[in-house]
Amino acid sequence: MSAVEITVLVVAVVLVVALVAAGYYLWRHQTLRRRFGPEYRRLAKQEGPIAAERELRGRERRHASLELRQLDDQTREQYATAWLDIQARFVDDPENSIGAADELVTRLIAERGYPTGDYDEQVAHLSVEHARTLDRYRAAHDIHERHLRGESNTEELRQALVHYRALFADLLGETPAPETVREPDTTTRR
Repeated sequence: MSAVEITVLVVAVVLVVALVAAGYYLWRHQTLRRRFGPEYRRLAKQEGPIAAERELRGRERRHASLELRQLDDQTREQYATAWLDIQARFVDDPENSIGAADELVTRLIAERGYPTGDYDEQVAHLSVEHARTLDRYRAAHDIHERHLRGESNTEELRQALVHYRALFADLLGETPAPETVREPDTTTRR
């Protein structure tokens, strides 16, 4: 082979390797964006896309070591009933209902096998399978924290309950109750 042929061959190999690497990076990037959705966008905005992807890949590795459990029908029904109780109590006691909702969601998180000790670690683990409802959970948690400091109003507490409900339903695997409770129809039909 002549020097020109060797040079052309080396350049071709380098180009192929570069294209494969770029294709793999693009595939991995798209996979993370699809899987984590809003969580990917939040981290990329905060830390930049490369750091965000490194963090999310780390979350996937840590998440893989968890022993997550599915709920049996009886346990799922108990949680759904407990949620309906909290939702019904909200009308008369919104302040205590938010604390009860936070506790119930935390219990459900633990029952599914997620760690519940450190809030940030908990959110990181949840983001792998529940990224679509995580922003709502963060909002509910933030309102709950503000409520504990006496800095929230009833409308914010209502919003927190709706936000907690989103993650609760996602973890439960079903909708525990309608988003809005309809008033009974008092008109008589003929």
